Amino acid sequence: MNRAGFADVTREVVELPSMFSGLLFDRLDAQRTGKVTKDQFLAFWKPVLEPADTATRAFEVLRRPGCSYLAHADVKPLLHELLATHPGLDFLREAPEFQDRYCETVVYRLFYCIARSDPARITLRELARSDCLEAMFAVDETDDINRVLRYFSYEHFYVIYCRFWELDTDHDFLLDRDDLLRYGNHALTYRIVNRIFAGAGRPFTSGVAGRMGYEDFVWFILSEEDKTNPTALRYWFRCVDLDDDDIIRPAEGAYFYEEQLQRMECLAQEPVAFEDMLCQMSDMLCPACPGTITLADLRACKLAGQFFNALFNLAKFVAHEARDPFTIRAEREDPHLSEWDRFARAEYLRLSLEEEADTGGAVGADSAGGTGLNWGGSVAWEDEA
Repeated sequence: MNRAGFADVTREVVELPSMFSGLLFDRLDAQRTGKVTKDQFLAFWKPVLEPADTATRAFEVLRRPGCSYLAHADVKPLLHELLATHPGLDFLREAPEFQDRYCETVVYRLFYCIARSDPARITLRELARSDCLEAMFAVDETDDINRVLRYFSYEHFYVIYCRFWELDTDHDFLLDRDDLLRYGNHALTYRIVNRIFAGAGRPFTSGVAGRMGYEDFVWFILSEEDKTNPTALRYWFRCVDLDDDDIIRPAEGAYFYEEQLQRMECLAQEPVAFEDMLCQMSDMLCPACPGTITLADLRACKLAGQFFNALFNLAKFVAHEARDPFTIRAEREDPHLSEWDRFARAEYLRLSLEEEADTGGAVGADSAGGTGLNWGGSVAWEDEA
């Protein structure tokens, strides 16, 4: 059987998403003959895959021999197969330089949500407990990649990449403190940005001292725009926990809130004393030990993100407090959407309108019915490489 016909075997016999097809084929075709025989398939199927559940099958196909976890490089071949075969990504073939960026972004999102014990490794247990395979099967069921909001949406990638590009004014694919301070119209305080660049939330992987790389930014933006995510809670908890004792104490909260008070005064808003804010947050979080806040306390509260917004993102804190009934109703009508999904939808609309204005209304649509924005306009895509 050749490579093209092997996709049916992957889906119908192995019962894995079709993006596993190329990787499984190459695993069996060790001599690179371009064909897989029945005997070659059965030699791997009978002892390894047939007795296993779906998650274990996926893990066995992905992992390197003798390795007990998955790394970035193990997952990337799935994205290359997806780009080569999925009709919703056909338009990216005209811009191969962005195929790699799409692959990287999806991989970073997968590890952000799945890898709990080590941000660079996914174990079988973590894969089995995640919604990763469910999302992969959903990709097989639609020609519009943007319908799969978890991990694979091109629109979500576009939002992340454009946000990074807008901040990276010198286009060296690295951000410094001043770049990140401009995020969200200067939404974040200096003190929390300093903690981010100290690697408190997550050590940077850029390899350049004092600079945030693209992977670091993906972790940041996912954490900033959806503070209900368990990874985001852990990210911001580490940033605020100045002495790394796994407890946020009033003194640590006061350190970050001091800059918020200054912002309130600059904006001619009536300052809210730290003691009053702390009392409000304590009533909301109901910590197990009064006077201290642990990660477990935050995980138990659906509004834990507001605690962090109160400390270092005044705009988001005020916006949440001043939500109108229509916004609240919209959130209740779409409870399946995460805060990240809502942010990405609004941001993509903004970027689409800006792109349309810059190109005189020339916004194309891909073959799956999703929107494929032209490479150009305010984003200056052609200069990225």
